[in-house]
Amino acid sequence: MDAVLFDMDGLLVDTEKLWFQVESEVMRRLGARWDTADQEQLVGGSMPATVSYMLQRSGSDRHPAELEAWLLDGLLVLLAQGFDLMPGAAELLAEVRASGVPTGLVTSSTRIVAEAVIGAIGPANFDIVVTGDDVQRYKPDPEPYLRAARMLGADPARCAALEDSPNGVAAATAAGCAVVAVPSVLPIPPGPRRLVADTLKQIDLPTLQALVLS
Repeated sequence: MDAVLFDMDGLLVDTEKLWFQVESEVMRRLGARWDTADQEQLVGGSMPATVSYMLQRSGSDRHPAELEAWLLDGLLVLLAQGFDLMPGAAELLAEVRASGVPTGLVTSSTRIVAEAVIGAIGPANFDIVVTGDDVQRYKPDPEPYLRAARMLGADPARCAALEDSPNGVAAATAAGCAVVAVPSVLPIPPGPRRLVADTLKQIDLPTLQALVLS
């Protein structure tokens, strides 16, 4: 196995509920409603996609940069108040790091959000970080995972990617990675070189190695 590549929101850290809280507040400022069906449209997506959807949903003529600032400011405040790791995340990160297998974080979140999360869970957990600010095409396009593999000098087919969203799974699969899916908001079906788990507690290093070699 050349590398293990982790998604962030909903996979390693329990931030989907924070995103929902911030998105709901922004939509209230726009005089519109926001519910779980809206969140389902955006899980695993990019900031531009989120802003575009919110403007369309609300009918607002606000500038996209203004909404992005509202979202980021609100989320950073919540992150600074503390957040939880997903069950099994700390243990799996520690096991992979102890093995010496290179690791990467591959997230659609912006660099500033990723840095806030990494600063809390430990920068030493990742050899490289790819954010939404680093790519031209977002998940479900394979570019984020291909970029991460290239930065690590890894063959994507010999990488394990861990994801929680259909968009993320599609991106990792298209890049050629073996995929562990731990669904957070939307269901994810089994597939070739794909293991669907209820929690990261079910995943360990031998499981990842066997999946990559399958």
